[in-house]
Amino acid sequence: MPLDETSRRWALLSAGACLLPLLLQLPPQLGGAIAVSAAGVVALSWRRAMPGLLRMLIALALIAAVVGLSRFAVGRDTGCALLAAMLAVKPSETFTLRDGRSLLGFALFAPFATFLLDQGPLSLALGLFAVLLVLSTLQRLAELESHDAPPVPLRSRLASVGRLLAVGLPIALAAFWLFPRMTTPMWGIPERAMARTGLSDRMSPGDWLDLMSDDTPALRVRFFGATPTTSQMYWRGPVLWNFDGRTWTQPRWRPGSAEPLVEPGAVRWDYEMEVEPTDARQLVALDLPLNVPAGSYLNPDHALQTDRPLGAMSRWRMQSAPPARYEMDLSLATRRYALSLPDGFNPRTVALARQWRAQAGASADAVIVDRALDWIRRDFAYTLETPLLGRHSVDEFLFDQKAGFCEHFSSSFVVLMRAAGIPARVVTGYAGGYRNPLGDYWLVRRSDAHAWTEVWLRGRGWVRVDPTAAVAPERVYDTLQSQAFGGPGFEGVRTLTDVADWMRRGWNDFVVAFDAQRQERLLSPLGIERLDARALTALLGGALALGLLWMVWLSRRNERERDPVLRAWHRLGRRYRRFGLEREPSEPASAWVSRVASERPDFGAELSAISQRFSDWRYAGGEPGGSSARALTKALRAHRPPATSPGERR
Repeated sequence: MPLDETSRRWALLSAGACLLPLLLQLPPQLGGAIAVSAAGVVALSWRRAMPGLLRMLIALALIAAVVGLSRFAVGRDTGCALLAAMLAVKPSETFTLRDGRSLLGFALFAPFATFLLDQGPLSLALGLFAVLLVLSTLQRLAELESHDAPPVPLRSRLASVGRLLAVGLPIALAAFWLFPRMTTPMWGIPERAMARTGLSDRMSPGDWLDLMSDDTPALRVRFFGATPTTSQMYWRGPVLWNFDGRTWTQPRWRPGSAEPLVEPGAVRWDYEMEVEPTDARQLVALDLPLNVPAGSYLNPDHALQTDRPLGAMSRWRMQSAPPARYEMDLSLATRRYALSLPDGFNPRTVALARQWRAQAGASADAVIVDRALDWIRRDFAYTLETPLLGRHSVDEFLFDQKAGFCEHFSSSFVVLMRAAGIPARVVTGYAGGYRNPLGDYWLVRRSDAHAWTEVWLRGRGWVRVDPTAAVAPERVYDTLQSQAFGGPGFEGVRTLTDVADWMRRGWNDFVVAFDAQRQERLLSPLGIERLDARALTALLGGALALGLLWMVWLSRRNERERDPVLRAWHRLGRRYRRFGLEREPSEPASAWVSRVASERPDFGAELSAISQRFSDWRYAGGEPGGSSARALTKALRAHRPPATSPGERR
């Protein structure tokens, strides 16, 4: 059976609604290409079927785009992207009733695949909206197949679908909260093949521009007790030692390697981090972490790494303290490692560093560090608008450009220190934070990514030195949000963004982070401290039994419960209850009217007329949903027994 134009439009709209949440989770260039392809396929095949060769070329182009962006790697995001690509081509062959149902059935995979990439409230809301549209369109296709059935208004279809969702929602919620969860999953899903923006174990000039323009959250932090100032909020991540003249990389430390001795300072910070997924194994912590949470390990650089990729939102309880002394004794091998520079690069920087060393003497490392910081404060500027540096990148930055951002400052400072004989390394992570007053927590965004340096000084060990903060402290400790909306007139914007992030944090806490441990404490407010698997199974069984009884009761509602005319007729009968003349459940309409007329002749005339209209509709071929049915429903709802005295209300 061919689809009429309206039904086909609804089918395509529903498929597009299913595709939308999935496209939003793909890389922007790929999601945009698939969206444009889908729109083009619909336009080209609206009047007639597209040629098979053209459909094949579009499909192959989309597959090539997915494979190219993923670099031939297999992951859950590549699978989702291929699903989206195939769904974009599917409308080219949607012309019959069977095609429409096939398209909608295929499209329903898209919102569910979205949850493999994101479990946020927006994805859920868009997915539920898409499912609502699909179910409504399927109902329309069923009406199209029944030639004799009158068309049902959209409002009625949506109400019917809404009732179906309302029936299934309690059972779905019961399964979510009560189905016994395991501490470790029985199976895993592939990692992402297309990288997200985030901290990396390598750094080259210009690599961080995308990261520093990404305003999405990286982590949220709640402190218990003392809270550090923003100038103390250095969130330590990968530590980079190796330099090939252009790129810094992190050593491949093995889990369980020896840790350097650290003497923590007097200040202690106790906090919990809510870390957004990165698909990497790198975890950040306030400089320096004192404990190693379960599921992670501390490498020799005092940077935390996780046993498994951070593919989902996770929580980590941590303690940190600024070090009083950090690795006081440096082994000969480590010292050589922290002084190594590639030959043939940055000759002007090396010459300047040797000159400073000759002027300062052999034991004046701190003097050289201060001299370099004074030079940076005096002659350098902070900017993100930087040209691409050449072979001698440090020379070009220090002597020609003299403007850049943390990548340039940290890299050049470490090269300058190493050339002067001072062990140094690059530390990457985040700096600063924004306090959300609604939830009393700190938000660190990916745009707060930062790189600083550590130099080793005799008698003190590794010491943090931030050359970027020396020239532009406001760009280090102020988050992007406080910079953009910190002035007067932006209070409303700040409040809106605070509310939005607070709601997202609440969603993470209430839904995304609901794991086996929290499930066991589900009824702790009622005095039940722990629910074991047997108790959870019993509760789930009881909830499902109640839900099934509810579904059975609804499915067995007879026609008089579902039809608006019959509902209005039975309500009319109940209005005569105050006179003792309510219609009995098994009493025919004519018999009831006769009984009312015999006992109260003043009631009979109007009731007899409207009863006759109801009988004609019920037994003489009246059609539910037609205009006559709507008029009869309105008349039945308006009818009232005549007043028997002037003071009696109708």
